[in-house]
Amino acid sequence: MQSRNYKKSEKYFDISKEYIPGGVNSPVRAARAVHRDPVFIKSGLGSKIFDVDGNEYIDYVCSWGPAILGHAHPYVLEKVKKALKKGLSFGAPTKKEYILAEMINEAMPVMEQVRLVNSGTEATMSAIRLARGYTNKDLILKFTGCYHGHSDGLLVKAGSGVLTEAISSSGGVPNDYAKNTVVADFNDRESVKALFDKYNDKIAAVIVEPVAANMGVIPPKDGFLEFLREITKKNNALLIFDEVITGFRLAKGGACEYFGIKPDLITVGKIVGGGMPLAAYGGKKEIMAKISPLGDVYQAGTLSGNPIATTAGIATLEVLFQNPEIYAHIDENARLLADGIEKIMNEGEKKVHINRVGSLVSIFFTSKNVECYEDVLSCDLDKYASYYSFLRENGIYVAPSQFEALFISNAHRMNDIISTLDVIAEFGGKE
Repeated sequence: MQSRNYKKSEKYFDISKEYIPGGVNSPVRAARAVHRDPVFIKSGLGSKIFDVDGNEYIDYVCSWGPAILGHAHPYVLEKVKKALKKGLSFGAPTKKEYILAEMINEAMPVMEQVRLVNSGTEATMSAIRLARGYTNKDLILKFTGCYHGHSDGLLVKAGSGVLTEAISSSGGVPNDYAKNTVVADFNDRESVKALFDKYNDKIAAVIVEPVAANMGVIPPKDGFLEFLREITKKNNALLIFDEVITGFRLAKGGACEYFGIKPDLITVGKIVGGGMPLAAYGGKKEIMAKISPLGDVYQAGTLSGNPIATTAGIATLEVLFQNPEIYAHIDENARLLADGIEKIMNEGEKKVHINRVGSLVSIFFTSKNVECYEDVLSCDLDKYASYYSFLRENGIYVAPSQFEALFISNAHRMNDIISTLDVIAEFGGKE
């Protein structure tokens, strides 16, 4: 293992901890799960990021997904620089808002109308409020291990059994909020049926990550998403696809196109803002008409549709739409990386399990197949921490958590994949 200098990162982290809780503005960045302190990033270019101490990394976090084109893409930067000269924010409509909404609709026709917001949390929170307002029902069905942002009603965990009440999984969230959320097991049809049997006419919507990516990447079993579409229709509930991660990543039309499913509402984020704080939710006009100022479901945001964020989003989608071969490129590189890790780490006996859907990849330090949250719990977290540290010390930047995805960007090249596999082979040789 190489020895890297992190003196500036350590200094900046110490200062940050004086003024920011835990020294970070999103918990996973603290790297506590891997028993390390974070590195502070100075810049990024293409497939690489550079920390304040001058260390270079091949980046597989990609800002947790938005950097599908790589860092500092010249076309996106050019458009943003021009927009900056015209002003940062107006709190009034701009043409770019409907241009971006139209592009989202082109890619995902189910999103007949779109409301722009500032984060994935806002998008899912608003979509759920809309679902309740449209159906006049209170309960939301979500899945254990799927994350839909940090709004109060979604920070819940299941009780002792699937038919028990959900309870809050965060301080500051009253259990009264959690009681309107019921929790099923991802990829388990029977757990969903049981909840609909118990609560039948009270469930407003089912919200799901079509590919679970917040407990590591877990694909839906064959027919599972189709089952969710069928059972929601049967029970007059809405189906919400949380495509904050999968939107514009699995395909131009996201998971809807990839799996051929038409939900009632979709939330998108990350890529749709080109790395800027922007997200959106949308669906059929009949449903979206319930939102203020047309309807009685209230949602607002001073910076929603910010002209700089919409500029970055439009530019990013333009590159993706005009170059559809990007999807084949990132999927192939993800396949090569996943197959290479599988061969290296499981030579002789199975030590890890690899899941991949398109350009989303996870390495789970367990010999089990990983199909649900319970399987994830079998992972060796200390082994992942060792893996993370070894890769970081050798110039490979992966998520500081076993339970996050690895992202491939269009800027990753074959030499990046080969260099990464060489480092992983060295780590595997130590085990």
